[in-house]
Amino acid sequence: MAKAFMAYPELRSPFEAKEIHPEGSATVLYQGKTITLSETGNGDGLLINPKDLGQINGFEIKPEGACFKDLCIPLNDKLLVEQDGKQWFNLTAFADLLDQPYVADHAAGVWSFAEIPAKRANMMVDAMAPDIELTDRKGQVVRLADLKGKKALIVTWSSW
Repeated sequence: MAKAFMAYPELRSPFEAKEIHPEGSATVLYQGKTITLSETGNGDGLLINPKDLGQINGFEIKPEGACFKDLCIPLNDKLLVEQDGKQWFNLTAFADLLDQPYVADHAAGVWSFAEIPAKRANMMVDAMAPDIELTDRKGQVVRLADLKGKKALIVTWSSW
């Protein structure tokens, strides 16, 4: 039987695959922000420290629930999880409750969350566009807030 060998062993990559995050940590992507969490709980979803919720999506834990401005979501045992004597907030259960899409790469420990529909609905009721800033063709930064009180036509385009 022939012995297997590798052609051009000197061209083999000297790097070995390794984890992006150590066990028990994760990265959350939300609205252009990258939040690295040094500590997460164990479970099916993403369990985070309740103090990290505001940093991720602007919600705060209050006695009445998880609140963002005048929107409050009551907390239940699916959202607040007790594990090894520590309390965790189940961010994926919260996203499911709010119909917020997300994807996860469990092997890499990366979670990407789309916009929360309830936050977007408030914008539509108020007829207020979110404050955005873009760079024009001359390299100048243009902020939507700078156009307040003026009529503006915003045209967008994408190749896809």
